[in-house]
Amino acid sequence: MARRLAEVAKKVGVSEATVSRVLNDKPGVSAATRAAVLTALDVLGYERPTQLRGERARLVGLVLPELGNPIFPALAEVVGGALAQRGFTPVLCTLTPGGLSEADYVEMLLQQQASGVIFAGGLYAEADAVHDHYHRLLDVRLPVVLVNAAADRLDFPQVSTDDAVAAEQAFGHLLSLGHERIGVVLGPEDHVPCRRKLAAVRAAAERAGVDLPGSRIRRAMFSLEGGQAVTGRLIRDGVTGVICASDPLALGVIRAVRRLGMSVPGDVSVVGYDDSAFMNCVDPPLTTVRQPIESIGRAAVTLLVNQVEGGSVTAEELLYEPELVVRASTAPSAPSAPSAPSRVPA
Repeated sequence: MARRLAEVAKKVGVSEATVSRVLNDKPGVSAATRAAVLTALDVLGYERPTQLRGERARLVGLVLPELGNPIFPALAEVVGGALAQRGFTPVLCTLTPGGLSEADYVEMLLQQQASGVIFAGGLYAEADAVHDHYHRLLDVRLPVVLVNAAADRLDFPQVSTDDAVAAEQAFGHLLSLGHERIGVVLGPEDHVPCRRKLAAVRAAAERAGVDLPGSRIRRAMFSLEGGQAVTGRLIRDGVTGVICASDPLALGVIRAVRRLGMSVPGDVSVVGYDDSAFMNCVDPPLTTVRQPIESIGRAAVTLLVNQVEGGSVTAEELLYEPELVVRASTAPSAPSAPSAPSRVPA
């Protein structure tokens, strides 16, 4: 019993005495705190006292595209903790090959009478994807928050990292190191955050009088393998610096550069995006643009809870400032561009 009190108190951020009052159905505890304690019991796997078992915890779906990219588990930790503190039970819905789709998860959450849904990195960010399940959520007026930029006509509250600022920071950093032959590795062409990044890089290049031909803009899957696959052509074009739309893409670029007998940052400097876990531990430690995951996650929860409780939410997209984190994968440009090895694919 003492261990249960201590674990629940730590999870919620209240005293053990407060937890005891809730479990014994005593007065003197706010409704929000009481709900948070009961939710923590459910999350930690403890049975509720008999007199409290009739109360169902409120469910909120957190829909993520994967857990392989460390940025998504980090977001899930922030959002899950913030939801529990507000008296909601987070339900993690992760997409896997051959598993449930976003539309399937939406149906499940509606059947479970969920209080709301937070999406991150979903199909809403792809302009050409099927968005029928989002429109259904709009029709039933279920509280929803989208993390990062969405396609047009999806009028949900959004919390985003400022992609334009992130791209400008990465480009400006490489330019300050003397790089002028800069390549960009992005996700799919219809991906809205990547569109914003590319527009910002092009504008920054134009202001700086630096060429950015189409041959230096490559599209790939958001994965290490995707980044590796498109690097050869960038090296053929003589790039000395590469801006990537995610950290896994950047790691793929680094792998490809090394397999071509070149070095990072000696021959090619690489900048990632996210500052996900362990990017300071890779070789070389990755220069990247950090997303403010803590602030974004908590803001998403606040916007969702405000909707659930009937409060007003802003119709404008909330943009959070990213931070350039300089490590060892970038260095001053060599006097001349590296010559591409003969085995670089055409």
